[in-house]
Amino acid sequence: MPSIPALRKEYALLLVGCGLIGEAMKEFEDLELWDNLIYCYSLLEKKASAVELIRKCLSERPNDPRLWCSLGDTTANDAYYEKALEVSNNRSARAKCSLARNAYCRGEYVRSKILWESAMSMNSMYPNGWFSFGAAALKAQDKEKALDAFTRAVQLDPENGEAWNNIACLHMIKKKSREAFIAFKEALKFKRNSWQMWETYGYVAVDIGNISQALEAVQMILEMTNNKVVDSELLERITTEVEKRVSTSNVPPLITENEPKVDQFRVAASGSEYQEHVSDAGRSRETEQLFLLLGKLLQQIVKSGSGCGPDIWGLYAKWHRINGDLTMCSEALLKQVRSLQGSDVWKDRDRFKKFAKASLELCQVYVEIFSSTGSIKQLATAEMHLKNVIRQAESFSDTDEFRDLQACYDEVKIKLQSNSMRG
Repeated sequence: MPSIPALRKEYALLLVGCGLIGEAMKEFEDLELWDNLIYCYSLLEKKASAVELIRKCLSERPNDPRLWCSLGDTTANDAYYEKALEVSNNRSARAKCSLARNAYCRGEYVRSKILWESAMSMNSMYPNGWFSFGAAALKAQDKEKALDAFTRAVQLDPENGEAWNNIACLHMIKKKSREAFIAFKEALKFKRNSWQMWETYGYVAVDIGNISQALEAVQMILEMTNNKVVDSELLERITTEVEKRVSTSNVPPLITENEPKVDQFRVAASGSEYQEHVSDAGRSRETEQLFLLLGKLLQQIVKSGSGCGPDIWGLYAKWHRINGDLTMCSEALLKQVRSLQGSDVWKDRDRFKKFAKASLELCQVYVEIFSSTGSIKQLATAEMHLKNVIRQAESFSDTDEFRDLQACYDEVKIKLQSNSMRG
């Protein structure tokens, strides 16, 4: 059965938890629990009273490292932590932790790392300490020790999402995409509302060929940012990978009225890694599903309008081209061309090159539509567009892009002349 003083101490601690600091202080003073009383003074921000009490206690226990640490906490003076180390024969883990934190705040990362390493050798069951050690090591450019420290942190606290995130980032620095992917997956269990983490996770997922997880990452980013954050580079990498798989798939993807909903890919994404050894039929079905889901996401972005720039219109056009719909492809390319237009196009070489590339692709699709349908309208539209671009882009006549436009224009004129002769 607990003693009366032990029960009174528990009662006082309960009072502190309830915010009744004054009542708790009376109990601690009666019980002569000076450490607890000092803590209460600190909570009440009564620095002078706390210092007075600590010095009174030190007069009786001058070799108590805890009191010297308390004095250091109250006065924010590192000299008292050094004194705590002196009287403890360098065995005060608390003093080393406090010195490490202060060194980190001053930007002395190497010193902080050394102090944390020493402190954790004394108290290895302190997960926050391992995390702080990792942060200091990372700042000090000691990536190996940082990785070891963050790993120890998650071993003690598996729900530390920040530590898992840092482990993943360190694996990315070391070009270990598979290890980074696993760590990010753990991090996202506990920090699902960080769109930046989802974005990095998406890149790593593409690196290891797990396109379903990359698509989930894109979808989560769109949901969390209300379609305002669109990573066109990540989407381009996904689209390129999906295009490769479609080109080697036995069964081309087909769009039907019973298209899967966007959320369905979360079921398909339950595996942690893309399976290399699946049957041809299974691979084809998976590729078709990924293709459909990519289209859903691109359509969602296009309809929202907020994140739809020229790069997205280009990817949307590519998706329709892969699907064999040249009409929808041309419409998306036309919007890409319009989004790139402006007076700066004729003054900036790089902008002209992007505009010329989109224009060429648009007109080439128009030629393909003419070849398959015999419709002269698209061919005439291509001729007019190319003629206007070439006329305004004379200052860029030395570029390959200009010459490609000229070649396409000559081809279109020949086709128009040939068609008129037949007519």
